[in-house]
Amino acid sequence: MRIDANLVERLYRQAKAERWRVPADRFTRALEASAERALAGRSGAPDAREIERYLTSLHLEDLALACACALGDEPAWEHFVLVQRPLLYRAADSLDPGGGARDLADSLYADLFGLGSHPGERQSLFRYFHGRSSLATWLRAVLAQRHVDRLRAHRRLEALPEEESPSTLRAADASSEPERDRYVGLMRRALPEAIVHLPPRDRLRLACYYAQELTLAQTGRMLGESEATVSRQIARTRAAIRTALEHQLKAEGLGRTEIVECFGSVARDAGPLDLTDMLGHESSAVPTRKKSRADRSG
Repeated sequence: MRIDANLVERLYRQAKAERWRVPADRFTRALEASAERALAGRSGAPDAREIERYLTSLHLEDLALACACALGDEPAWEHFVLVQRPLLYRAADSLDPGGGARDLADSLYADLFGLGSHPGERQSLFRYFHGRSSLATWLRAVLAQRHVDRLRAHRRLEALPEEESPSTLRAADASSEPERDRYVGLMRRALPEAIVHLPPRDRLRLACYYAQELTLAQTGRMLGESEATVSRQIARTRAAIRTALEHQLKAEGLGRTEIVECFGSVARDAGPLDLTDMLGHESSAVPTRKKSRADRSG
């Protein structure tokens, strides 16, 4: 779908896309993708007036920010984390007041940052944001869907209650996952190997945030980095660890389906995995200033 160049230029200015140095052609592609998704399937091609009416209704500043973040622009990420992270944590706490959904909120950053299969090519979750809602609303919807998916996955693993029993559902026994012990054993061997090959600064960042449970802000002060940089680098490191684990599990003879099941087994119950031991002397070098999960947004 082609959009009039004069309209694109006007929308680019309205979106303040130059603030994030978004290339005009990238912004144009984002507008085209949004219009094609919204106007597809209609009888007859939409006319110029209909396209303009749709595009001017978008949350253009959010769309420009999403484009910049997908490209890895650091000031854009700084702004995104500063504005959206508190909102995302509040949304997570509304889904699970006990704090159980905050790990889902944190895990979104890796997908939002994106992985490149080729140099310069990013596969960011932002490519699914088309500006029809605000960025905050879209993020809450993504988080809510992941929360629902996790609840459904958990319930599939629960055993039915005994007949006429008033008790709540009980967790399935180990026989429901005959390969679980093998998978967890493989992961326990592979994870330290993946961590030990990380650059020292990446290990120290992980030790601060995961082993000592410092906040992003505290970790940033320790390393002389901003909160957004810490968040982005942790997301990168998590992605690098997952890639290394997949390679190691493949070398162990696991196929793609088995690798997915292996990650699932560990995600459901990893057992006593001690990150302090895996991170070595980096953990002991970090001052212990632990905070509860509910306080880790600072």
